[in-house]
Amino acid sequence: MRTPSTERLLALVWIVFATVNVALMWFLPGQETVPFHLVWISLALVYGFTTWRLSWMVAALLAVTTTTGVILAHHAAAGEIRWEETAEEPLMATIFIVMAWHVHRRHVLLQEMRRIGAAERDRAHRQELLVRLASHELRTPLTIARGYTELLRSTHDDPTTVEDTAVVLDELDKATRIAHRLVTLMQLEEQHPVRPVDLDAELARIARRWEPAADRDWSCRSAIGLTRVNPERLETALDCLIENAVKFTGPGDRIALRGHRDATGWTVEVVDSGTGIRPEAVADLLAGRPGRPTATGTGLGLASVRAVVGALGGRLVIGAGPDGGARVGLRVPEPGPVRGEPVRPESAGQPVA
Repeated sequence: MRTPSTERLLALVWIVFATVNVALMWFLPGQETVPFHLVWISLALVYGFTTWRLSWMVAALLAVTTTTGVILAHHAAAGEIRWEETAEEPLMATIFIVMAWHVHRRHVLLQEMRRIGAAERDRAHRQELLVRLASHELRTPLTIARGYTELLRSTHDDPTTVEDTAVVLDELDKATRIAHRLVTLMQLEEQHPVRPVDLDAELARIARRWEPAADRDWSCRSAIGLTRVNPERLETALDCLIENAVKFTGPGDRIALRGHRDATGWTVEVVDSGTGIRPEAVADLLAGRPGRPTATGTGLGLASVRAVVGALGGRLVIGAGPDGGARVGLRVPEPGPVRGEPVRPESAGQPVA
């Protein structure tokens, strides 16, 4: 790393080197071409590797021009060289001035780039803090609003109030999920450790956790075995996929978690028998950016899924389900199961108990 002390050392080394070559020019009349050019080359190099003030650069340029010019003029007057050879002096000085101008422009550009980079990092940091703060602060009023709405719903039994409060509760749930996803998206950029996880047991647990949340025909079948993932992030991704499946299915529809492994990796899918996904919407869902609205919502859920599977080196897969619904999953390349842990044979699909 360049520091003021190293710059001073370079300047000192150049002064010694230039002095030696100027002396050689004086004592070797007729052979001063090589030391003459070494002086100018070394000046250009040291100026390019250090940061000089304008006054220092002008002083160095005048010193080199004067000393080498006087020596060349003296040798020409003594008949050691031809007078036209002294034309190299102004030419070398002009070349150095042009080079110094370009170096100065480079330093100005680098300073501007550092300033812009610092401003961009500060803007991104403030934006992240704003999103985190807003998401955190929204949770409390949303929770309070939900509690009062449920209280109002429990004390009124007329159909209009029940219907209206159901709409309010649904919207409050949506706002809560959006706030949670915003925080999740911010956390996805952080490094999360992975560890061996029994993915079959993990999928069964997630399916059991979701069963009371919606009146669906739930099932789970997996034969992946042990693999290295971060279980919290994987659960976040699957929650987003399951939530979408619940959103586009109705009571009695089927939602299944499927996991399988082959020679190139493993796949976890959420398959439903709902309304499905239009083929023209698949490309937009696969390539959507965080916060970019999609045909199915805000796009924050799938953005979280893409971030999770991307950290594992995999990709998001979307297709049609066997019953006309949707099949959305995570495809992760992996050479095989974790050594020492056999893959359990895939069991028949059973409703989650």
